[in-house]
This record gives sequence, structure tokens and C-alpha cells, in this order.
Amino acid sequence: MNKQDFNEGLLGFLDASPTPFHATQNMGLMFENAGFEKLDEKKKWELREGGKYYVTRNDSSVIAFTYPGSRKDYLMVGAHSDSPNLKLKPNPVIKEHGVVKFGVESYGGLLLNPWFDRDISLAGRVSYLDEKNEIQSALINVEKKIAIIPSLAIHLDDKANKERTVNKQTDICPILSTNEDFDFDAFIRWQLDRIGIKNAKEIYAHELSFYDTQKASYVGLRDDFIASARLDNLLSCYVGMLSICSVEADTPMLFIASDHEEVGSESTSGAGGSFLENTLRRMFDDYEEYVEMVRSSMMVSADNAHAIHPNYPSKHDKEHAPLMNDGVVVKINANQRYATNSQTTAKFLQRADSLGQKVQKFVNRSDMGCGSTIGPITATRIGIDTIDVGLPTLAMHSIRELAGSDDAHSLYKILREFHL
Repeated sequence: MNKQDFNEGLLGFLDASPTPFHATQNMGLMFENAGFEKLDEKKKWELREGGKYYVTRNDSSVIAFTYPGSRKDYLMVGAHSDSPNLKLKPNPVIKEHGVVKFGVESYGGLLLNPWFDRDISLAGRVSYLDEKNEIQSALINVEKKIAIIPSLAIHLDDKANKERTVNKQTDICPILSTNEDFDFDAFIRWQLDRIGIKNAKEIYAHELSFYDTQKASYVGLRDDFIASARLDNLLSCYVGMLSICSVEADTPMLFIASDHEEVGSESTSGAGGSFLENTLRRMFDDYEEYVEMVRSSMMVSADNAHAIHPNYPSKHDKEHAPLMNDGVVVKINANQRYATNSQTTAKFLQRADSLGQKVQKFVNRSDMGCGSTIGPITATRIGIDTIDVGLPTLAMHSIRELAGSDDAHSLYKILREFHL
């Protein structure tokens, strides 16, 4: 796949995936189109040699894998499906001062200031009781620009450009209407009706998130950049998804996109949970074979990397300051915040070099804290040799992030050809 087609597909995937639920649904459709068979964790698996399979958990995490049978040297690619956002509280409606607004919680390490004065909408999962008295879940996406978080005018805050802070409880409530007759239950029923669910007897719960309605797009004189919400980490999800869809069934490869990375991965569908281990043990139910497979395989933990910010270059170690459109980044940390070691680095660099793909190295400034990824969590839980890599990004955790238009395609070529 050439870079233009790759990036056009990426833009569409970003726009169609406002929540981890939607991202997982879209990846599942892609896997099915590529010949993967869906498995159910609640049923016995009958895996066939030469088959391709995928399985989801909580509607928000997904694993896809080939099953060649004889080969056990898997390339595993790990990413995460969640991104920082504003999540709706269970009882969200606040009616005061002439408007209807929603109470929200900040999910993950969110940059709050960019959320002001944006046209935002709402999407996620709703659980309800159907006409047969059975609990069902459905994904909704309002799509319409239904809310905004207005800034306080500078006339009322003369220090706004010097020391502005944001109170997560009081300052970031999106406003929706001046009609105080607004009924939240009716609003949810209207959204269910839009997708053909007309007889919900009871609305029990929801997991809904606000998102920016501005579409993903190219930016730059020569389309140098891609700007979008949720590049962290749908960028890596897209790369991993396309990579495994592009290899033959006799190539041992696995892709996992886990939820809840932005809040620590400690959940049934997060990297700290049992999803990957459960899947691998069902693929290799003999313990000796399982250990042989784990120790013969390698995990590429793919997450975004901090590109050097041209307006804040001092925030980087100048010898380890990645540039956008200059190649994939290998992320290294002496304290194991990244799982990279010299052996996994050598394997990755050798493969990239053989394919003519550039690679950069990132180390955080020694006097600054370092974020982490699913890499160390997976390496610890599974015991698999792991490398942390990323795609250079600016404005990470903002409502709109920026990445180079070359780098994701470069990582795709490395992963697709890794076993060849």
C-alpha cells in the first residue's frame, strides 16, 4: 500500500473512531474484511492451522492473530485504543444560569486548555433493557455539534495569558442549550432510535465521551503533517491493524489494542489484565509450547513519541530529540519505564535498515519525568522480549495532536515485512 492510500485510510479511521468502542468495532470490521474469523471468549475455541482470528473484550480491546501452527516465533504488536477525553458523569445534567450543561470527568492526562471554544459532540456505549427484558449494549455517536466549553473573556480574567489554570469540576462543563426542559433519558432514547433501537424499556448506564468534531486532515505546505484528535494512540492501532491484515496466514503475527492505558492499564480490558495471556494460553494450551512461543517471540509496543517542539527545544535532550518525518522512534529509559533493551533494539534496527527505513532514538531529559506504555506491563506479565517504539508527535494529549505524514507509513512497512 502506498503512502497516499495509507494516509487516506488513516484519516477515515480517525474520524470514524471517536471512542475506544468505535475504534474496536472498526478494527473488527477490517479484520473480517481481511478474512479473520471472530472468536467468542465465552465459548470453546477450535483453532485450525492456517487460520486467522480475532477476539474482543469489553467492546473496547481487540486481539487479532494468525495461527500457522508450526512456527512459534511471533511478532506481536501492541497499542492502546483509548485517548484522554472528557467523560460524561452518570447523572450529568446541570441546569443553572439560563443554560443546560453536562458534568464531566477528565479521563487520563488531559491537556485541558485546548478544549475551550471547540465544537464538540458525544459518543460511546449505552446499556439498556430491551423488550425481552434482556440487558443489551449499543454504540451511539451523536455526530452533531451539540456542545461547547466557552472561555472566560479576558476582560474578566486579566491574567488569562499569564497564569491561567483550569478547575476540573467547575470550569470545563460543556453547555448544550438554553431550553431547560431538556430530558437526558429522552436524549439517549433519541440516539438509540437513530440506530434502530426503538423499544428500550430502561436506560441503565452509559460510558459516553465528548470529542472534537473537527475532522482529521493534512496540514502543511506539502501536506507535511496530519492533525487530528486521538493520534495517541489510534495512529499505532491503525498501523498494527493494517500490518497484520497485510501478512499471509503462515506468518506468525499478533496484534493487540488494549483499553485504559491512559489511566494505568489496570482493568479486565487493559494491558495489566489477563486478555493477552488468556488468548495466548488458548492458542498454546501445552505449557511447554506456550513458554517456547513466548521466549521465541518479540513484542513491539507502539505508542506515540515526543517530537522535539521547535518552540520549546530545551524540553529535550538534544542528542535524543526526534524529528517529525524522520523515521520511527525507539524509546529507551534506564529505569524501565520503556521495555526496550539492547537486544530488541538490535533486532528492530536490523530489520529497519534492511528495508531502508530510518530510525531515531529517544531518551527523556534526565531531570524530567518519563511517561510509560503498555510495553513494561506486557513484558512483565507475559515474559516476552519487548521494544517500545513510537511515532514523533507534537501536542500529545491535546484535543488535536500533530504527527508527520511519513512516519506511520514507515512503521507499517517495517512491521509488515518484519518476518521476511
